[in-house]
Amino acid sequence: MRITVDGKEIQAKEGSSVLDAVLEAGIFIPHLCSHPDLEAKGGCRLCSVEIDGVEGAVPACKTNVEEGMNITIHGEEAEKVRRTAMELILATHPADCTGCPKFGKCELQSMYQYMGVSAERWRKKSRSVANDDTNPLISHLFTRCVRCGRCIRACQDLRGVKVLDYIKTNTGIRAGIPEGKTLKEAGCRFCGACIEVCPTGSIMDAVKIMKPERSYDENIVPCKSICPAHIDIPAYIRYIREGDFDKAAAVIREKVPFPEVLGSVCTHTCENSCKRGELGEAVSICKLKRAAATEESGSWKQYVRKEGSTGKKVAVIGAGPAGLTSAYYLAKKGHAVTVFEKNEKAGGQCRYGIPAYRLPDDLLDREISTILEAGIDLQVNAVSEAPAQLLANGYDAVLVSIGTHKGTKLPIDGNDLEGVYVNADFLKAARAGQPLPVGRKVMVLGGGNVAYDCARTAIRLGAEEVHIACLENEQQMTSSPEEIREGAEEGVILHAAHTFLRITGETKATGVELKKVNRFYFDENRKAVLETEEGSNRIIEVDNVIFAVGQKPDGTENMSLELTHGPYIATTESATSMEGVFAAGDVVTGTASVIEAIAGGRKAAMEIDRYLGGNGDITEVLVEREAPDPHIGRVEGFAELQRVNPKMPEAEVRVKGFAAIENPFTCEEAKCEAGRCLQCDLRTTITKPKLWNEY
Repeated sequence: MRITVDGKEIQAKEGSSVLDAVLEAGIFIPHLCSHPDLEAKGGCRLCSVEIDGVEGAVPACKTNVEEGMNITIHGEEAEKVRRTAMELILATHPADCTGCPKFGKCELQSMYQYMGVSAERWRKKSRSVANDDTNPLISHLFTRCVRCGRCIRACQDLRGVKVLDYIKTNTGIRAGIPEGKTLKEAGCRFCGACIEVCPTGSIMDAVKIMKPERSYDENIVPCKSICPAHIDIPAYIRYIREGDFDKAAAVIREKVPFPEVLGSVCTHTCENSCKRGELGEAVSICKLKRAAATEESGSWKQYVRKEGSTGKKVAVIGAGPAGLTSAYYLAKKGHAVTVFEKNEKAGGQCRYGIPAYRLPDDLLDREISTILEAGIDLQVNAVSEAPAQLLANGYDAVLVSIGTHKGTKLPIDGNDLEGVYVNADFLKAARAGQPLPVGRKVMVLGGGNVAYDCARTAIRLGAEEVHIACLENEQQMTSSPEEIREGAEEGVILHAAHTFLRITGETKATGVELKKVNRFYFDENRKAVLETEEGSNRIIEVDNVIFAVGQKPDGTENMSLELTHGPYIATTESATSMEGVFAAGDVVTGTASVIEAIAGGRKAAMEIDRYLGGNGDITEVLVEREAPDPHIGRVEGFAELQRVNPKMPEAEVRVKGFAAIENPFTCEEAKCEAGRCLQCDLRTTITKPKLWNEY
C-alpha cells in the first residue's frame, strides 16, 4: 500500500507498523523501546508522529499503516513529545558517557545526538544504584537502565525464560530480577539475549568474557572461533539435543573428515573457552562430537561435493591427519591424488603416536576408509621420492605432510645408556605389537599428553612403578586434566616442578637424579630460565627412562626445501620455497594436535587448488540448516546441571591391556549433555538496530 511521509510517497507492507514501514523505506524516526525482534510497547514515546485525521501525536511503533495515510515526523507536536520524552530519560541517566563501554555504539546516545536534546531542563541527580557483578557472565549496571523493557520482553517473550521483570526499588522502577535472586537462582539460561537488545550499557557481558583480540562475533561464540577448523559447534550440539545425530554429524563433516577420531583424542581447546565453564564445567564438546559420529547413518554422503576431473595430479607425502585431510578435499575438487605412506598403514601420529586404548585401530580404519572413498590412491610401505623428483615425474603439485616422528633426547649425562628410550620409538613399537622391553620401574621425562601416553603404556606393558617428572608445576603442564587424573588413577606418580640432572648407571640406566624447581619461565628470547631449590637433589631408582620432551621431522634436510628452526619446513600460505611444493601439519608447526593438523591440511588443500587453477573453495553444505528456535524456555536448575562424562572401566581393569578405555555417550547421555549448552549462537541471530547515521 501507499503512504506519505513528510511529503514523500513510499510503499508499505500491509499489517506493518508505521515505524517499521518508514524505517524500511530508509527514513529515520527516533525510537528506543522498539526492537525489530520484539513486540512493540510504545513506552518511550520517542517514535511519536502526527497522522492526518488523528488527534495528537501517536507512537509509530503501535500504529499500523493504512492506505493513503499521511504521516508527519517532524511536526511541532510530535517534536515536542519526543523532546520531552528524551529529556526525562536523560534526567536520571549518568551525564558522562565517555566511561561507558557502549560509548559510540549506544542507541540512546545516537538518539539524543540526532535530536539535539540535553537534560539540562530536567536534570536531576543520577540514581545511585550499585552495579551487580555477582553473575558469572553478565554485568548489570542499573544506573544506565532507561526502563525501555527490551531486556524483559527478550527474556519473557523471545526466549520464554521469564527471569527478568520490572521491579520496584528504593530508587524507582527498573528492570531486574524479582525477589533479589541471582541469575543462577532465578533460572537464567545465560543466552545473552538481554545483553544484545539492551540499547544502553545497562546489561553487559562480563569483562573477562570479551577478549580485545577477538571480533564481536568471536567473543559471542568463542567455541566456534577458537576451533582451528571452525566447526559450527553450537549447531551440531543443538541437533544432538534434538536427537538428530545424522544432521549433527553432517555439520561436523562439513569441516573435518575425522569426526570420531577428534571425538576421541581432540585437545578440545574449545572447551577451555566455553562460557558454560563459568557456571561450573564446560560442555563436553569433544565427546558430543564422538556421539554424533558413532550414531550417524551416513546420510550426509548423498550431499558430498564431487567435481569433475581437472586433469591435474597431486602427490601427498605422508598419510597422517594433515595429509589425508588435504588429499580428501583435493580429490573432491577433481584432482587425481596419490598419497605415499612409508609405514604399513595410514594414520600418521594417530596410528603410531597415540596408544590404542585412546584411539583403537578399528575406529581409525573406519574413518580412513571413508576418506579414501573420495577417490584417493593410497600407497603404503612406499618411500616417496623427493618433491623435486615427483614434480619431474609428472605431478603438478606436491604436499609434504610427514609429521614429527623422530623423538628427541635432552643433552644430559646418561642419555645414551641401555634402557633409555624416546617417546616416538616407544609408542610406535607398542602400537605395532612389538613393544620395547620395560623393567619394574620406569621414569618418563616430560609433562605433556605424550608423556602420559608413554607412562600409561609402560604400565600396560607390565611396569609396576611408573614416574613422570617435568619442569612445569601441575597448573602449567600441557597435558590435559583428564590425562593427569586418569594417569593418577592408574598409578602414575607425578613429580611436577622438577628438573632432570642426569641418568645414572654405567652401561644400563639405573636411576634419574631430580632437583626441585621453584620457578620456571621463558625470558624475552624464549630461553628457559630455571630457579631451583638447593639441597633438593634426589635419585629415583628406575630400570628404564623414556624421553617425552618433544619430537621433530625426520628427513626434511634431504628435500631441498628452505627450513626453519632446524628441521621444520618454512612456508608462506602453505607454499614452500620450491615452486609447486606445499607443506602442512606438524612438519610446519611442530608437534601440535590432530585438529590443528586437520586445519593445516584444509588450508593446504585450498592453496594447492588455487595453484592448480581452481578457486580454492572447499566448502560443503551437507545439511540444510533450519533457523534455530529462539524460544528456549525454562529449565529449572539449569545453571546447576552437572556435566555428563563418558563411562569407563575402573583403573585396575583399564591397565590390563590396550582395549579402548572410554565408551561413547549413549543417545540419552548425549542429549542430556547437549542440553547444558547455553546456545550462545542464538544471540547472533538477533537483529541489530541501525543507528540514525546508518539511514
